[in-house]
Amino acid sequence: MVGHNFQIKDLHRHASIMQYHHTQTAPLYLLLFVISVGLFIAAWSIPEVIVQGVMAISGALMFLLAVSFRELTVSDEGSELLISFGPLPVFRRRLKFAEIEKVAQTKSTIMDGWGIHMSPSGGWVWNLWGYDCVDVWYREGRKIRIGTDDAAGLAQFLQEKADQNGNGC
Repeated sequence: MVGHNFQIKDLHRHASIMQYHHTQTAPLYLLLFVISVGLFIAAWSIPEVIVQGVMAISGALMFLLAVSFRELTVSDEGSELLISFGPLPVFRRRLKFAEIEKVAQTKSTIMDGWGIHMSPSGGWVWNLWGYDCVDVWYREGRKIRIGTDDAAGLAQFLQEKADQNGNGC
């Protein structure tokens, strides 16, 4: 697929223990990196010190965002699911398997967008690229939408974890 680089795609079954680890990469970080470089060049070429400072700080923030949103990793951490943008792991979220109430493989819309934010359809969105996703309802109806290029594998894994915890959907 265009825009996808499959680095790690791993679904293992060991007796009754199922582990999941998947990393999706996307070219969105390149846009942030180009904006960062543009801001640094603008800071260097503008003679006003205050404007230079603002541009340089903005460039540094864009560079940090580029490094933070290069990939999205979803992994089994024993009793919880870890959702982490990276490789600079500034943005992370943990979800306890025991709290999962319902799982559904679905598609996001253009309105859901990418990144980390509240969704117009309710709940939080954690999405890097594309429209395939898994909706997870937890703790009394709260929802998180996890974007992934392995929606079927993630949905199956989370459903099995919910079933193991007696929270079958």
